[in-house]
This record gives sequence, structure tokens and C-alpha cells, in this order.
Amino acid sequence: MSRPRGLAGACAAGAFALALSSPAPAMLPRELARAFLDQGVPLTHVSAVVQETGARRPLFAQQADKPMNPASVMKLVTTFAALDLLGRDHRWRTDAYLGGPLVDGRLDGPLVLKGGGDPKITIEQWEAFMAALRARGLAEVSGGLVLDRTLFRLPAHDPSAFDAEPMRPYNVGPDALLVNFKSVRFRFLPSPDGTAIDVLAEPPISEVVVGAKPAPVDGPCGDWRATIGASFAARPAGAVASFAGRYPRDCGERDWNVALLDHPGYVQGMFRTYFAAAGGAYSGAVRDGPAPAGTAPYATMDSLPLYEIVRDVNKLSNNVMARQLFLTLALAGSPPPATIEKAREAVRRWAAGRRLPMPELVIENGSGLSRQERLSAGSLARLLDAADASPVREEFASSLAVAALDGTLQRRFQNGSVAGQALLKTGSLEGVRALAGYVIDAQGRRWTVVAMVNHPNASRAQSALDALVGWTYRNASSWRPPVTR
Repeated sequence: MSRPRGLAGACAAGAFALALSSPAPAMLPRELARAFLDQGVPLTHVSAVVQETGARRPLFAQQADKPMNPASVMKLVTTFAALDLLGRDHRWRTDAYLGGPLVDGRLDGPLVLKGGGDPKITIEQWEAFMAALRARGLAEVSGGLVLDRTLFRLPAHDPSAFDAEPMRPYNVGPDALLVNFKSVRFRFLPSPDGTAIDVLAEPPISEVVVGAKPAPVDGPCGDWRATIGASFAARPAGAVASFAGRYPRDCGERDWNVALLDHPGYVQGMFRTYFAAAGGAYSGAVRDGPAPAGTAPYATMDSLPLYEIVRDVNKLSNNVMARQLFLTLALAGSPPPATIEKAREAVRRWAAGRRLPMPELVIENGSGLSRQERLSAGSLARLLDAADASPVREEFASSLAVAALDGTLQRRFQNGSVAGQALLKTGSLEGVRALAGYVIDAQGRRWTVVAMVNHPNASRAQSALDALVGWTYRNASSWRPPVTR
């Protein structure tokens, strides 16, 4: 089936908008309505649209215009806007500048690192960056680090504000110089004879010290994090992590990711460790400050291309990366610094230019990790239809989790024919369950599917949402709404 491109795509999106404002389409099929009701979810708390992509009218819709909390499904707005505005091959830059004379490999002064908002600087990329500095002749930094993080201008971030879990990596705030999500992975490794549990911190930065280690015990693994007696204590320029409890041998090897340090402390720890690993020497302290104006960088680290970034954002539902990406949108049409309000305005302008009416849109941070964000199923269906008709169609669709195969859907749809035939973004918060994306039926027809539940029983609605996807695969092409008299 041919799909509209360019102006034709905009016309198709406009036609869909008119369709949703036309006489009401059919409501949920009875068996799907019953699936939600059986889980204690009233239909007044369900919003849904199923429509063949490129068609003029939905097959059926349930409260399509009702503002709903979309949870992580909001990432579809952020990622499509980013692909559309920035281009699939967009890359971020992290620059290093010399803050003094370089004599015989020794920098008499600080090294200045200027953040470019990169959403994903991995340990491997950081190691390569340190190796590049050494290869260019930098052997010793004697004046510490200066971090230029001015590309983003943000209010103070409270990592405990969302759910009182300040050390969870998903609560890490955005930063112009974000490295390795500012997180430490603690690896719990039973000894071969089962008499001890070793605990390793990765990356192995001196700013994080491992104290007590758990005692091995017999018994089922269960909720092992609740038994290991974890405690985290701040210390000058670092933290101590202790695990003085018990660790069941049946757990085998396990990981626990924790965000302990502030951004400057973490960057300095990463620099000290991996510059030394590359053969360099470092001394001094870390502080914030501007990069030198009008000076070419000494070395540059380029990010992964945007099309790879959006895959992590959507398939793995990475909140920190989504927030970085959302702030980058602020720079698409405005000069630095990026602010949250500039990013919101950039999304509004983009949606208006795309003729994607979203009058109910409330976007707080672009990740869906929010109690305030709102979006309707109708708006999201229009966006998905526009994405399917856009030049970035393949990049956008391939960023979605594939039913039963990867991402947040790897363990869902395992026992049904829809496996491999649905490309979806999922969303989950307390009181919220959502999914949105595309279902390709047995005839090869492509269907846009959006569903959101906002209700205290939302956690019980996953089976109903999965039933909606399965129903679309099996029945959408042949279903006709019942005749009302």
C-alpha cells in the first residue's frame, strides 16, 4: 500500500484530524471493553484509538480527545520531533580545551571540558576520549578540571521529588555534561566455593568506596536487595557504599545500579580513572567554569548518531536520555542556553508546523516520568500516522520495541501470533498503563494502535492492553462496527 510523503503526509494528518472531529467513530468492541471491565477498570478511564495508517477515519475510538497521563508513551512526541527537526544523523559534541600552556606533555593549568548535551556517553566512549587526549600528546594535567555545563540552564534538580528514590538512575537529572548516566553499577559476585561475596563497583572510581560486604547464606534469592543491608553515606567529594546484610547464594551474580555522586564529582572520578588507565597523570580539583571563547578545541568526542539514541530512548524507555533529547530540541530554533520552556515551545512550534493539533498537550520534561504530562489518544494517533508518512519513518518505527523480541516487550506476547508483528512504546507509572505504536496484521496491513489507562487499577490492565494488540492483529481488517438502531 502506498503511503503519503511530504505535503501529502501533512494532508493525510489533516484528514485524520478532521475525521476525529467528525461524527463519533465506533466505540471499543464489546470483547475489548469487557477485558478492561474484568480488571476493574471503568471505560471512563480508558482512552484508545485503532486506525489503519493513512486512512481517513479510525476503525474505533474510545474517548480519543480526553487528556490522559501517557507515562513513557510521551517519549514518542520527543523522539519523532527530534528525528524530524534535527535529522537522523545528528550528533552531539563534547570538547576538551587546554586551560594553560602544554609543555613536554604537561598541562600547566586545568583541562576544560565543555558539555554538548550528549544523551549517552558510555564508559567505552569515555575510554576512547581519554586515549585520544593521550595520543595528541597530553600526558599530565596539573590544574584539575573545569567543567563548562552552561549549554543547559536548568532549575535545581531534586532526584527525590518524583518518587522519593533519589539514587535510582532514572531519577538522574539532565546535564550538559552527562557521563555514563552518573551511575555506578555494584556487581555482587559469589566466590567459587560460596564462602564469600565480592562487591565490585563499575566504573572503579576512587570517589566511591565499597565498605562492608554481605555474608553468603542459603535460601531462595527472592528480594535480595532487601536483605543485603545496603547503606550509602556521603563523604567529602565522594560516597561509601556498605552491604552489611545477607546475600543468598542462589542469586548467583547480580547487579545494582545506583546514582551516588553529583555531576562534577562523577566526571572528575571518570577522568581520573580512565586518564590514568590511558597512561596519563592527573592532579587538582574540579570546578565549574566557561570554556575559552574563540579557541579551537584540543580534542572532541562525537556522540552516537540520533537514530541510535532514539532506539535506546524508546526500546529501553530511558528517561534520562529522553530528557537530554528534549532539551536539545530547545536549540533547534533558539540560541543557547537550552531551557525547559524553550524546549516546550520548540515542540509546540513543531507540532503546529506539522499540522498536528495537540490542544491538550502538557509536556513537563519529555520523558513521561511526570505526574503532570498530558496527551490524548487522538493526538498520539495523529502523530503516529504522520511519522509513518514521514522521511524518518524507518528510523522512528525501528526505535520501537518489537513484541516478544526486545526492549520493554521482550517478555510480552510470547505465546501469540502477534510476536514480531507489533512495534510499540509502552508506558507505566503508578495508576497509569499505556501503549502506542503499530501492528502489522496477517494481511500486511499496518494499524496505528494507541491505548491509555488512568485509574488506580491500571496495573491490572496490561492483559487488556495486550488483548487490544492481539485483537487488532487478528480482527481489525475484517471487523465492522455493529449497526445501532
